Amino acid sequence: MVLVRINRRCLAGLVAEIGRPEISILLGPRQVGKTFLLRELQKHAQKSGLRTRYYNLEIPAELMAFNKSDAEVFRMLTDKVDVVFIDEFHYLKNASKTFKAVFDSRKKVKVFATGSSSIEIHKHLKESLAGRRLVTRIAPLTLDEFNQKNSDGAAAGRYEEYLTYGGLPGLLHLSDAPSKMRLLDEFLATYIQKDVKSLIKEENIRAFNNLIYLLAENQGSLVSENSLSREIGLTAATVNKHISILDKTYVCHPVHSYSRRLGNELKKSKKIYFYDLGIRNALLKDFGPLRHRSDLGVLHESFVFLQLAYALKPNMEIRFWRNKLGQEIDFVVLKDRRPFLIEVKTALAAREIPPAMKTFLTHYPETIGGIVFSENMTGEEKFLGKTIRFERLSSAAKSLQSLMGDS
Repeated sequence: MVLVRINRRCLAGLVAEIGRPEISILLGPRQVGKTFLLRELQKHAQKSGLRTRYYNLEIPAELMAFNKSDAEVFRMLTDKVDVVFIDEFHYLKNASKTFKAVFDSRKKVKVFATGSSSIEIHKHLKESLAGRRLVTRIAPLTLDEFNQKNSDGAAAGRYEEYLTYGGLPGLLHLSDAPSKMRLLDEFLATYIQKDVKSLIKEENIRAFNNLIYLLAENQGSLVSENSLSREIGLTAATVNKHISILDKTYVCHPVHSYSRRLGNELKKSKKIYFYDLGIRNALLKDFGPLRHRSDLGVLHESFVFLQLAYALKPNMEIRFWRNKLGQEIDFVVLKDRRPFLIEVKTALAAREIPPAMKTFLTHYPETIGGIVFSENMTGEEKFLGKTIRFERLSSAAKSLQSLMGDS
């Protein structure tokens, strides 16, 4: 095993929160590095001379320590300490009440807490913490973070590895393919056992497994809950509930269609993207070389989507666009409600603006511009005064960080 240290982009912002009184909450799926970030924050706090305390509530003995009255728990979290770190805080009874008490007290104790399920988070933060919390979504590694693994390696090889095994930080310590595949399989088993089994009926577990396989197989395509329900033998309402669970446990990103003016746009359709390509490939049992993959275009499109999703800001959202004539744009990024268009192609024969982009720009003149990503084309073209850039997929991560205002 090779130990690799990655400088996470979100760390600097979290370090700055040490000096703020709000409860800092780190949300995200399992294995994306939330515990690592808590430990790094603890080191920063200690270097500043602050007294710290750390609890991992998935460890039974540490969870038992909280089996006390609210007053005793409050004292545990505020006596002779400056910064408290709580991993998987949703196991804590009355978490919102406790956090509110800590924030409102005169103790001036900073709390950092992590969670893996927004269902549980909502349940435990049902008391209003408006103005008392700072929430950060933690995602798998971006390609740029992943590339810190071996900066002297070939960029093409790292890109292929990223599209094959994904960006879970734990993979960086593994050098062989069987170990990486085993870790991804173990994640899926843990996810089903810990995060999902308590949320759905026992008899639906197999149907749920079939559902996530179908969603992985159809990633990037329009999905219909009615057709999915027929394939797996559940009602459309149950399929909708299961997809909601995938969303609320941060495993899938539903993407809805963009529509505002045209009567022939598809207004109720959606696509589903898994939060990590390695997890999708593990579901499909396909870790084959990219050049042999029939779904290479889906992998490229998913890669671009994930780099967008990982860098999303509060004033932004991601949609796709498709009309009833079959014209489609992979992603419409809304920045302060103004559209920016992104299309993903594996290869292009010429530097030509896609017809769907021209249609969209004609009907939505407020559009900022667009990018067409491919393996082989660079440059730019103009249409109706708007610039459409052509860039290589290998540079997508940096281009999208700049687009999202993260450069």
